[in-house]
Amino acid sequence: MSEVLSLWQIHRDSDWPRFSDPNEGALMTLDTVISGCVTYYLESTEGLDPQRVEILKSCLEDLNGLLPTLPEEAGAYFERLRTLGLHLLAAHPL
Repeated sequence: MSEVLSLWQIHRDSDWPRFSDPNEGALMTLDTVISGCVTYYLESTEGLDPQRVEILKSCLEDLNGLLPTLPEEAGAYFERLRTLGLHLLAAHPL
């Protein structure tokens, strides 16, 4: 949990990267949904429910597909988001 909290604080304090990409809308949605899962996880005493775990898995699949196409200036932001999601999944094996 401490690693998630540390990464979350860094991510939350980071500005949206400046870049131009045709998938920017999809990336905003992925950021919102994954960030919502992180917030829920940190505020919940029970962790993520199965529905959120499935949503998180789907978001990470989409993000994994988009990461190779991102410009360098956006890479660190979305790699950190991916790492946050992976930590949450590791804490919730189904």
